[in-house]
Amino acid sequence: MRKAQSYLPFILAMCAVVAASNYLVQFPVQATLGSINLADLLTWGAFTYPVAFLVTDLTNRRFGPSAARVIVAFGFVLAVAFSIWLATPRIAIASGSAFIVAQLLDVSVFERLRRSAWWKAPLVSSLIGSVIDTVLFFGVAFSAGFAFLDTGFGLEDGSLGFPVPFLGVGGEVPLWVSLGAGDFCVKILVALVLLAPYRVLRGLIADRSAVTA
Repeated sequence: MRKAQSYLPFILAMCAVVAASNYLVQFPVQATLGSINLADLLTWGAFTYPVAFLVTDLTNRRFGPSAARVIVAFGFVLAVAFSIWLATPRIAIASGSAFIVAQLLDVSVFERLRRSAWWKAPLVSSLIGSVIDTVLFFGVAFSAGFAFLDTGFGLEDGSLGFPVPFLGVGGEVPLWVSLGAGDFCVKILVALVLLAPYRVLRGLIADRSAVTA
């Protein structure tokens, strides 16, 4: 019981991130970057979702990988529930599989690197997790190869395979590839920005080795 109570702030933080991201994904970023219309590429959810990696990493630092996986499980259940409520079964499958695989990979990479330089574990684990998350979500949710996840439920094919300029300015690629690339660029940016709060919070949240010593 005491251990579960210790996890509670991290569980609540993960649930808040997942809830906020699922809400904000409905709102495109109404801005331009040079000739790029960001509303065609990004939603505000892209900026909040990477915080889930921060929550996972801080849990791992404080309690270890087993506890981090518990936090991930709470986030997974909530992410799938929101996706089922707000979107199609295909999006729910894409969202849930991307979240659980990326977050569990983040846990493993962070644990392997956590005794390295303070920035290496959170940055490398978040970047690797973000690659997997982006490829899985956009691939499953929008590539033509997974159209059966729509048609199998009697829904219209929601694939986004028609050609568009890459990030609005490059050669033609399927729309889902351009969307995924834009999303990944934001994840990299946010992962770098989150190093600052991670550095502050690691000074406030004791490492588990110091607690058990």
